Amino acid sequence: MTSRHRDIVAVGASAGGVEALRAMVAGLPADYPGTVLVVLHVPRNAPSALPAILSRSGPLPATAAVDGEPIRPGHIHVAPNDQHLLFIDGRIRLTRGPAENGHRPAVDPLFRSVARTAQQRAIGVVLSGSRDDGAAGMLSIAARGGTTVVQEPDDALYPWMPRAAMAQTSIDHILPAAKIGGLLAEITAMDLPAHPAPNPADSLLDAEVSISELGPLTSDQLNVPPAGFGCPSCGGSLFEIQEDPVPRYRCRVGHAWSPESLLDEQAIALEGALWIALRALEEKSELSRRMAGSRPGLGSARTRFDQLARETDAAGETIRHLISHLGSSAGLPPATSA
Repeated sequence: MTSRHRDIVAVGASAGGVEALRAMVAGLPADYPGTVLVVLHVPRNAPSALPAILSRSGPLPATAAVDGEPIRPGHIHVAPNDQHLLFIDGRIRLTRGPAENGHRPAVDPLFRSVARTAQQRAIGVVLSGSRDDGAAGMLSIAARGGTTVVQEPDDALYPWMPRAAMAQTSIDHILPAAKIGGLLAEITAMDLPAHPAPNPADSLLDAEVSISELGPLTSDQLNVPPAGFGCPSCGGSLFEIQEDPVPRYRCRVGHAWSPESLLDEQAIALEGALWIALRALEEKSELSRRMAGSRPGLGSARTRFDQLARETDAAGETIRHLISHLGSSAGLPPATSA
C-alpha cells in the first residue's frame, strides 16, 4: 500500500555539508519512519566516509547505497563516490550517468528521480554548498507536490546552494541545520490529503531521469533548442532547457550545467588556455634570444631576433595581466546570492 505520508527525504550538500548533515541527522528521532537519501559531493577517486560519520552523529543507521536494494524506513542511504544515487520504483539505483555541474554523484539527478517516483511523498533538502547544484532538482520536487526545505543561508558554512534553491523555487521551510531533523519528523507525521491532486505528465522529467540512468536517450531528442555553447566536459554542443527563472544546459550525451557552473567551468578552461599560450610565448622568446646570440656577425638577423623576443615578451606580459585579472574575480559568490 502506498504511504500517505511525506516519507522520502532527498538531501543534497556540498562544501560545508558534512557539518550540516551531522547537525541534521542528530535531530532525527530514533523512531523516524521515513527514508533519507543523501548526496554529498565527494572526489570520484576516494571512498566516502560519510556513512560512518552519520551513523555516529544520530540515532539512525547510515550505509553506502547499494544498487537494486529497496529503501528502508528509518535508514539513511548515502551515495557512494563516482555514482549517481537515484530512486526508481521503490529501489535504489546507482549509475555512472553523465556528470551534472561537474559532479558525480550530483544532487539534481537524485532530486529528479525522487520527484518522479515519490511525487507528493517527497521532501527535498538543500544544505551548505558552493555553486547551485540542487536548485533545478528542487524545482522538480515542488512541481510534483513535494515539500521543500533549505538550510538557513546564514547558518551554512557555504550559503550559495541554499540561496540558489531559494532563488529558483518558493521554499516551504528555511531553518538552521540543527532544526531540520525535528522538522522532518513533524512533516512525515502529517497525513497527505486523501485524494491528492494528480501530477501532470512531464516528459522532460522522465527523459532527464532516463539520461541519469545512462539510458539510450540523448539530449537532442528533448525537443529543446541549441544553446550555441560547448560542453566543458566533452566539447559537444549544448542544448538549452528553458526553465523559469533560470535556464539549464545539456550536451548531446547528457552532461548537464547550470549557468553558474557553466561560467565557472568556462573560466577554468580559459585560464588553462592562457597558461598554454604563456608557455608558448616564453619558449618563443627564449628561442629568439638564442638565435640572436648565435649570429654575432649578422647584424640584421640579430636585430630581427631581438625585436621578435621583445614583441613576444610584451605579448607574454599581456597574458600575465589577463591571468591576474581572472584570478582577482575567483571566489566571488554566485549571482544568486545577491
